[in-house]
Amino acid sequence: MTFEILIEENMKEIFEKNLEKYSELIVPWLLTSGVKVIFITIAAFIIHKILAKFIARAVKIAVRPDHFSSPDAEEKRENTLIQIFTTTAQIALIIMATLMILQEFGIEIAPILAAAGIVGLAFGFGGQYLIRDVISGLFIILENQYRIGDVVSFDNASGAVQEISLRKTTLRDMDGTVHHIPHGEIKKVSNLSKDFSRINLDMGVSYNSNLEHVITVINKVGNDLATDPQWKTSILAPPLFLRVNEFADSAIMMKILGETLPSKQWEVTGELRKRLKAAFDKEGIEIPFPQMVVHQPQPVETEK
Repeated sequence: MTFEILIEENMKEIFEKNLEKYSELIVPWLLTSGVKVIFITIAAFIIHKILAKFIARAVKIAVRPDHFSSPDAEEKRENTLIQIFTTTAQIALIIMATLMILQEFGIEIAPILAAAGIVGLAFGFGGQYLIRDVISGLFIILENQYRIGDVVSFDNASGAVQEISLRKTTLRDMDGTVHHIPHGEIKKVSNLSKDFSRINLDMGVSYNSNLEHVITVINKVGNDLATDPQWKTSILAPPLFLRVNEFADSAIMMKILGETLPSKQWEVTGELRKRLKAAFDKEGIEIPFPQMVVHQPQPVETEK
């Protein structure tokens, strides 16, 4: 018998012994823990599918439709929320399933949980502002406080919304300056273009004016503007006289109100001012302005 044959027989004998030994260990494990691992995997997959459908339906119920928004904008907002909640639930489910499977392989998960707790605590101290921004962003998107294209005013900035992410909102003001505001820093939001916008104009006329005549002129100008083909698509309610708002120092202030499409109030109000000035000039209605009277002292004549 040659040396190579002896080595081959010894290797074969060692393999058979190890196979018999591990078979005695693996087969019972497969029949107990192995079945549990398969069950955990299948259960996690089924739960993920159920959660995904539940989250989708819950978001569609919770998100109230906005009649002034396009269907595409509403669908985009719903899809964003569904993706956020589904991804979060999926990560949590994977972590739980992985820990349960590791336990079935005989790995102690208590040290892993302790280490994860320490890491989570450190991350909580270091990333508390990030977490605050993300949670605030979720509520902003869920409650539809404002959308891309809206004109909003925060405590420290205002402008048109150009971008909304989970962490921050990007605004561009009238000067063209871009502001990046973390959601956690937003304490108060004033949406200037939510659903509709309002014309709110105070017009001063002289105390000598005939108020009934002034009211007739204001209402005529407002109705003419609302029926103008160039402007009627932007106006929801014509700007009309509401009340005598104030007796100011040099004028009677007339309150004029109307409604426009979102973000159209500034250009419609500008056109209204122009037409009111032309109509007042034509009708002889005076628009007073502050004036200053200067008295020059008379020279004192001295006796000669």
